[in-house]
Amino acid sequence: MSGPAKVAVLISGRGSNMQALAEAAGDAYEIVVVASDKPDAPGLAWAIQHGLPTFALSPKGIGKPVFEAALDGALREAGAEWIALAGYMRLLSDEFVAKWRGRIVNIHPSLLPKYKGLDTHARAIDAGDAAGGCSVHVVTEELDGGEVLGQREVAILPGDTPETLAERVLAAEHQLYPAVLKEFVRR
Repeated sequence: MSGPAKVAVLISGRGSNMQALAEAAGDAYEIVVVASDKPDAPGLAWAIQHGLPTFALSPKGIGKPVFEAALDGALREAGAEWIALAGYMRLLSDEFVAKWRGRIVNIHPSLLPKYKGLDTHARAIDAGDAAGGCSVHVVTEELDGGEVLGQREVAILPGDTPETLAERVLAAEHQLYPAVLKEFVRR
């Protein structure tokens, strides 16, 4: 491969993981587009302010197939070779995942395979786990079920709430995700 890998980052909110990916890109990858299913996502403003191309479209009123076709077109037009989900809270269809098979990664706030889906921090605390954490994994048709590429443990401290644990896990995500993405696109 010549030059940096071309990565599209999908967000739904403030995009703090997208920011961490952008700031760590170096010569391993470049972000060719930041895309969102929420045109008012705060992360889009950050991306624009930092000179990153953006794409935003709400799926409301147009349906998932039309939305995903437009998203796929925008990613391909931007020259994306890889997709990094960074706080993207919409489930991708099996058809979309199949088009990008093996080229989509996600950051998840638990030590997979534990606690797939939502409310991961509360579930880890309620289970009495000694640690929570985060995982970067390949996206497949199974929710949070693809190959785990990297993990970082975060101790659960006495008196932790889901919010306090989430704050520390997010800091770990910002360290883990860029490092794993660099290795993944170099495979």
